[in-house]
Formats: sequence, C-alpha cells, structure tokens
Amino acid sequence: MSWNPAEDPKPGDKFACDAIETVIVPRTRDLGSFEVRRALPSAQRQMVGPFIFFDQMGPSEFLLGSGMDVRPHPHIGLSTVTYLFDGEIMHRDSLGTELPIRPGELNWMTAGRGIVHSERTSQELRGIGSKLFGIQSWVALSAKDEEANPGFVHYDAGDMPVLDGDGKTVRIIAGSILGASPPVQTSSPMFYADAILTTGASLPLDPDYDERAIYTISGEVEIAGDVFPAGQLLVFRPGDRITIRARNDARFMMLGGEPMDGPRFIWWNFVSSRQDRIEQAKADWKAARFDTVPSDEVEFIPLPEQPPPPVSYP
Repeated sequence: MSWNPAEDPKPGDKFACDAIETVIVPRTRDLGSFEVRRALPSAQRQMVGPFIFFDQMGPSEFLLGSGMDVRPHPHIGLSTVTYLFDGEIMHRDSLGTELPIRPGELNWMTAGRGIVHSERTSQELRGIGSKLFGIQSWVALSAKDEEANPGFVHYDAGDMPVLDGDGKTVRIIAGSILGASPPVQTSSPMFYADAILTTGASLPLDPDYDERAIYTISGEVEIAGDVFPAGQLLVFRPGDRITIRARNDARFMMLGGEPMDGPRFIWWNFVSSRQDRIEQAKADWKAARFDTVPSDEVEFIPLPEQPPPPVSYP
C-alpha cells in the first residue's frame, strides 16, 4: 500500500502495568472506499523491531462496482507484509506477479533496491460486492539487504504453523515465537503472529526479543489488571514476561523483534538507512526510471509535492 497522509497516532493513558511502555491509539483516515488506522510510525514510536509501518485496513464493505484501487507505486528498503481477515486483494508488481491474497494467507514482497506494485479489487468481486479487513505492515530491511534484488513470495494459510488448544488459536506468520517458525525468510530476527483467544483464555509473551507489541483487533484483553479494547497498539518494555488474557472473545496481532541495526529514514513509500538513497529513489520515480507493472501500466501514483508527515526519523 502507498503511504497516505494521516495525522499521527496519539498515545493512550498511563496504565498500571509497568511492563507497558506506551499505548498508541491509531488515527483513522477515510480513503473514500475504505478506512485505514495507522499505528506506526507515530510521534511516540517509529518502529517495533523491524516493523516501521502498521496499518489496519477496514473493516469495510464495498458497494457494487467499487473496490480497492491503490495505483502502481514504488518502494525501496523494506518488505510489505499483507495479511487479511476478510476479503481479497489482487496484487500485481513489476516482477510480473499477478496473484490474489485471501484470509489467512501471506504476501511478502521485498522491495530491496526497488519494486513497483498495485493493489486492487478484482473485476469479478466488483460485480458481486466484497469486503476488506486486514493488516498491511512494512518491515524495514537490515542494512546488508537494503539493496538486494526485489522479490515476492506468497504463502498459503497451510504453510504457516497453527498452535491450538486451551482456548487459543495462534497462526505464526513470520519469524519465531512460542516455539514455532514458518518458512518465511526474514532480514532480521523478528516475530509476527495472529492470535485468537476465547473468553478467559490467556497467552504468554516471553521476553525473547527486546522490542514487542500487540495490536488489538477485536474484543478486549487484560494485562496485569488493565483492560484494552480493539484498535490499540500496546508496546512493552524489554525483559518482562507478559500474560495476555481475553476478557471476552478477542483477536490480536503479536509483533516485534530485535532493534534495527541503526536509524531509518522514511519518506512516502521509501525506507532507508541513508538519506541520500531516499533522494535518489525520489528522483528515479519522478524520472520514470522504476520498472512498470505488467497489466497495470496506465495509472500510477505521482511523487508527492510535499512529504507526507512525518518525513524522517534521524
């Protein structure tokens, strides 16, 4: 997804649990056909592990004839990670990939030195109406991989391990957590999981990584006596073992990893450890030096005249 201007997320109130560093309440932005809630980056926190961008898409229901239309746009220095709870998105990119993603599946697109992609609702779904609900995140690449060749990998729902029992269903999307690891190749140590808990069930979040968070999708969760509703990013301090309990049927994403190997700049759809590389990417997109997307070559998102805030995080 391309960066769309939005107000910074705001911090939540101070809570009793000392393990919580900050609570970020995303700002909602209406993009016309659907809403997004951006939790990262924010004024309080640029990244959690390698996660430098975290958007909730929807839930939305499209009218007949309408749908998602994110025109071709470029990326460098990151991987886009798309995961759906409901609906379908048709992904196309400059490598020639053309593939729909559906709930429980994973699209992992690595931009490296540069890639262009679009995300749309198919004509078939526009004819019958469709929904959209999911998460798109950006994972910053380690410095050694920032200029790697671009790539795209799709994973079916069955490719990712699922832990079941005691009122818990946890799909491990990427990295390693709770003793399980999917086949997804990552650039740095991290974890990403989709957790569903029935009322009263609990799930541990051990201090295996310095940077950890959960993003609440639905229901209410309780941590050390504090209750958190849907639509919040809870960022934890390092070193504490966390127990997350469902006050009612709840769903949340678990995310984080080791700190990045240095600061990152972010401007529009570009992420890099070097400001000059951002400037080069801007010039390349403006001069049409990126590859085009087969079957989606007519439209594109132009380079913004003004940078969408925040510009960068030195």
